Order: sequence, then C-alpha cells, then structure tokens
Amino acid sequence: MTSRPMRIAGASGSTSDRRHAISEFARNYPQDPVDVIIADFMSEANMVTGAARRVDQEKPQDTGTPAAPGYELSFLVALEPALEDLAKYGIKLAVNAGNSDSEGLYNVVTQMVKAKGLNLKIAWISGDEVLPTVNKALAAGESTFKNVYTGETLSNWSFKPIYAQCYLGGLGVAAALSQGADIVLCGRVSDASPVIGAAYWFHGWNRTDLDQLANAFVAGHLIECSNYVCGGNFSGFKVLEKHGDDGWSNIGYPIAEISASGRAIITMQSYATGGAVTVDTCSSQLLYEIQGPWYFNSDVTAVLDNIHFEQVGVNRVALHGVRSAPPPPTTKVGITARDGFQAEALWFLVGLDIDAKARMLEAQIRRLLAPYSSKYTALRFSTLGSVPDDPRSQNDATVTFRVVAQAAEAEDLVPTKFLRHITDNVMQGYPGATFHLDARQGLPRPVYEYYVTLLPQADIKHRAHLPWTDQVLDIPAPPVTREFPPRQPSQAVTVVPTGHNLDFGPTVRGPLGWIVHARSGDKGPDANCGFWVRHTDEYLWLRSLLSISNTKELLGDEYNSNPELQIERFELANLRAVHFLFRNLLDRGVGVTTTVDFLGKNVAEYLRAKWVDLPVKFLNRGKL
Repeated sequence: MTSRPMRIAGASGSTSDRRHAISEFARNYPQDPVDVIIADFMSEANMVTGAARRVDQEKPQDTGTPAAPGYELSFLVALEPALEDLAKYGIKLAVNAGNSDSEGLYNVVTQMVKAKGLNLKIAWISGDEVLPTVNKALAAGESTFKNVYTGETLSNWSFKPIYAQCYLGGLGVAAALSQGADIVLCGRVSDASPVIGAAYWFHGWNRTDLDQLANAFVAGHLIECSNYVCGGNFSGFKVLEKHGDDGWSNIGYPIAEISASGRAIITMQSYATGGAVTVDTCSSQLLYEIQGPWYFNSDVTAVLDNIHFEQVGVNRVALHGVRSAPPPPTTKVGITARDGFQAEALWFLVGLDIDAKARMLEAQIRRLLAPYSSKYTALRFSTLGSVPDDPRSQNDATVTFRVVAQAAEAEDLVPTKFLRHITDNVMQGYPGATFHLDARQGLPRPVYEYYVTLLPQADIKHRAHLPWTDQVLDIPAPPVTREFPPRQPSQAVTVVPTGHNLDFGPTVRGPLGWIVHARSGDKGPDANCGFWVRHTDEYLWLRSLLSISNTKELLGDEYNSNPELQIERFELANLRAVHFLFRNLLDRGVGVTTTVDFLGKNVAEYLRAKWVDLPVKFLNRGKL
C-alpha cells in the first residue's frame, strides 16, 4: 500500500482502436510514468462473433482451414512492440482481450514473451463462460432468466443459445496483481473492472471500501474508452482543430490518477499532441456510459445524482460527488445465438425528386425479389441523406439508397436470390440509376442475436490463474449486496424552482446543437443519450425543453412508429445535464439490427440537428 496516487493509463477502447497506445505509454515511462496500463478490446459487437468463433473451434471443421481464435488478434498487434518496455520499467498491464478464449490468449502471449527472452508473469481470469450454469439453473427452475430489455423469458426465446458470457468484477485482476502478475488477461470483465482491480491492489483496499471503489469505478469508465474522454466522439470537436501541434488529427490517450481515498483526477499523456481533457469531454464520456442514477458493477454501485467535474489544471479534471452503495447480487449475462444471415446493396440517387426515385426503385426491387422474399426474415429499404436546394456540387446532390435483407439460411440470400436481381434492375431504373460496384456486402454474412439477462454472482466461479505458481485463486462473490428496482428512477418533466419562470426572452429557430452538447450510444436494443449546456442559466431552459413528450416529438416519425419505444429520463443538476434512456430504439441490438446507426452513436447528433426555439441571449454567447 502506498500513499501517493496511482496512475492508470487507458490505451484502447475497442478492437477497432489505434494500435500504438500500449507501446507509447510504455516507451514514454521516464517522461510520464504510469503504474498500470489498461486496455479494452471488447464490445457487444465482437462478443457475439467471438462466441461463434469459439463454438466453431470446438467442432470438427470440414473445410481444412482452422477456425479463427476466440480471442482478439488486434491486442497482439498492440502488445508485441510494448513488451520490452513493460518489462524494463515494471509497468503492469490488465486487458479485456481474451473475449471467448482467455486461456488461448494466455498461451499465445506466453510464447511471445518467451521468444523475446523476457521474465514477465502472465495471469488469466476465468469464470465469465456460464452457458452450462445458465442451462442447469433453467432446467432446475431456479430462474426464468428474464431479458432485461424485453422482459421475455429464456425458455420462450426463439433462438438456440450457443454461448453465454457474464461480466466479472475487478477483484480477480486485483488478486493476480497482488501475487506478482505483470500481465493480466481477461475475457469479459466489465469495462471498468481492470481499473477497479488495479486501484484495489495498489492501495490495499477492502471490499467494504465502497466509496473508494465507486470513485475508481466511475474513473474507470471515464478512461476505458480511450480517446473519448480526450475529445474523441465529442460534440464540441471543432474547438480541438487547432488545439496542440496536431489538433484533432492525433488525439491523445487518458490517464486516471486515483488516490488511496478514492479521489480521482482525469488527465492525459503529457506528450500528447492533440486532444484535451476538459469538464465537457468528461461529461460527454460519462453521459454516454450511464443508464440512470444507479451505476452497477459487480463490486460496487455508484450513485450519480450529485456527480460533477472540476477543471483543476490544463488537461486535468477532478471527479466529485460520487456516492456508493453495495453491488447488486446479480451480474449481467450476454447469451449469443445464431440468427441467420444478412446481405445488403447500395444505390445512389442524385438531384431532384429523391423521394419519387426511391419509391420507384423500391417498387421495382420488391417485385423482382418477390419469388424469394417469402424466405426472408427482414427486408428493409431506406434513403440516407437529402439534397440541399441549389447544391454546390454533384456530391452535395447525392444520397444513398440502402436495401437490407435477412434470412435464416445463407442459401436464401445467395446472389441469384438477392443481389443479382437488384443490380439487374438498372436498365428500367430511375433517372441516373447507379448501383455501388462493390458487391461484397451483397453476399450473405452471418448475424447473431444477443440476449441479456442476470445471473446471481454467487453462482459464478470467478478465478485468477497464476501459472508461474501453479495456483488458481477463487474470487468469492461480494459478501454484502443490495437489491435495486428493475427500472431506474424516471422524471418525465422538470420541476420549475420557486420564483422562476420559463420566459427566456426573444428566441430564434435553429438547431438544438448550436448551444447544446449531446452524446449517445448503444446498450443492446436501447440507446442512452445525454444533453448538457455550458452555462448555469441555460440549464433551466434545457430541462424545461427536454421533457419526455417534447423529446419524443424531436425523435420524429422514424422512431415514434416503433410501438416498443419507451423513454426514461433523469436530471443531473451538477452537470447541467438531462439524460434519456430510449428503450428499444435500436431494433434488436448491434449484432442483428438492420439500422445504419447500429451503435446508437448518432442518435445524439440527429437530435442536435433538430430545430427548436433558441433563446437569443444564449445564442449570442457563440455556437458550439
């Protein structure tokens, strides 16, 4: 245990992140030391594909080609150039990269370390693979495993589960580090769990130190998406264009400084040449992650009603106001099933009469696909974009028309039953009819269903494997838990403070995003979306404007035609923010949705583009 704050670096936010950050943090240790590097390569998108790869590995292959590994290969690309510096400077590394085969990843990393002649101790975490546990409990009638999004029970699910993976807490990581591990490989701990585990180990915390754990939990979510908290995916991105030597072309990576008391400061690489850590970038990342005032993890619940940020220096933001509660007795489980195949094709529409051209093309394609479409499980047509008046260029006058089909069998989406008939339509097409020449998306690719439920933590065999000592440590479930209601608190409209009125002076029509920040993202079929303003006197206007009913109007016909849509809302006064959970907005989730915005990241940008009455006095402060 040490009295100084520890420094934890966030080096990857997904399997699609840039690959240089682990080695960059390690190489620059003398200039900017960090104690632990964490990196997250996991998401619902690659959990389902990793599950399928793992299942395919375990069954005989008749192609002669080995199935791809269940772990994330991109992590190995990021790790290899960092190994010497990790060993040289004694930097610990904890990563979510094992996906569905953490032991397999351990074997590969061990060989990489041996090939370089390094003495690094490598641990791996197990317990996240829980399909046998789920099946046993279901057969014994111990649980119906209700879907947390839809309320459906698992026995009534239309699909056959092939894999189930639960979200583990951080204490397996802590146990491995306490026994001397240099690298800890995880399959599916929660996104913030490596930070929780690292801080728990470094400061010698106990399971009863809930306030410290809650702060580490929130700090972990602030840095686990790497560049997001430094200006990536930030609605105020324009201010970063000229910020630093590289502006927005090379945004840096974050560091969380966490003290023994749990105090947390978010900063970034001292040598970063782009990006920034500000109250607004931290607000953006927080609002993207949460779903309500209760923020759940296997080790602790963070209560966020009073959360706020303070700029305490250049690229230094302090976290305040986090309260704690015991963790819930359950943890999240994602169950994967195969759900057939998808194929899609694109056309380009230009100039005038876009709606009519789209209707003509859809009518023609529907007729051509009619002999086959009875075998489809979905057939969707959508027009992406619009043409401005008096366009400045042909590109400005071009929109995309998208055709998407799904079917239970690949045979029902082969080119002779889908793509060929779409492209064969060109000669009878609309004026300027042109399809995209890259036909690869028109070939059937597998899609997967993802069913989210809860499993008692007591039923999980959470273990840390320490091969250099021939030890396997059991990580017990939390001794104290708390049951929470199944739904977060929701407030449909704001309460106007006594003595205030809602007259904000003259207004003009304009996009909400001229003066309001926003950030959104996917949570299964749901999308969470947070809005916040820059100035305190703007907050009453924002929360009065963004009631549930007004926000539903802003969402528009495309979303409101969905009978499953439900909206939950809560306010975060200290962040000047209003947060929404849009339930069932994203079809059936990232693995199988037919929508373009499959990650829900553009819901916020769409709503920022909607026109509302903007108070002139706020607008005069400058547009975002």
